[in-house]
Amino acid sequence: MNRMNRRFVVDLAASGLLFVQYLLGMVVNVYIVLPARHPGANAANYFSGAASGLGWVIASGPAWAAAHAAFGMALVVAAVAAIALTWRRGGRADRTLAVVGALAIIGAGFNGASFLTYGRAFSSMIMAGLWLLALVCYLAGSVLAVRRPT
Repeated sequence: MNRMNRRFVVDLAASGLLFVQYLLGMVVNVYIVLPARHPGANAANYFSGAASGLGWVIASGPAWAAAHAAFGMALVVAAVAAIALTWRRGGRADRTLAVVGALAIIGAGFNGASFLTYGRAFSSMIMAGLWLLALVCYLAGSVLAVRRPT
C-alpha cells in the first residue's frame, strides 16, 4: 500500500473514531453525572489533577466516560500517525491539515481533562468546537489523499 493510500486509511479511521467520540460524548453529556469528588477534582495543579482524573475515569469511572476518554487517547495515536504519513510525501496542504487536526484533538483532550477536573461547561463547549475542527481536517485530508497522484 503506498503512502497516500495509507494516509487515506488513517484519515478515514481518524474520522470514524471522531464520530464514535462524538456519540460517546453525547451519551456522557446527557446520561452521565460525574461525581463532584473524585481523584483530581478541583486540583490546584491542572496537570496533576488532569492525570489523576484521567486515571480515575478510565479505571473506576462510569463506563461511558471511560470509553470516551479511551477513544480520545486512540485519536491522539491516529493524529500522530497522520502527521508521520504526511510529512515526507504530502504537500503543504496535507501537512497543514494533519498538524491542525492533531492540535485540535490534543486541545480537545486538554479541555476534556479540564472539564473532568473543574466541571466547567465552557471546557465542554471548547472540546466540541475542536472536535469539529479535527473532523473537517481529517475529512479534507482523506479527500486530498485520494485526489493527489502518488
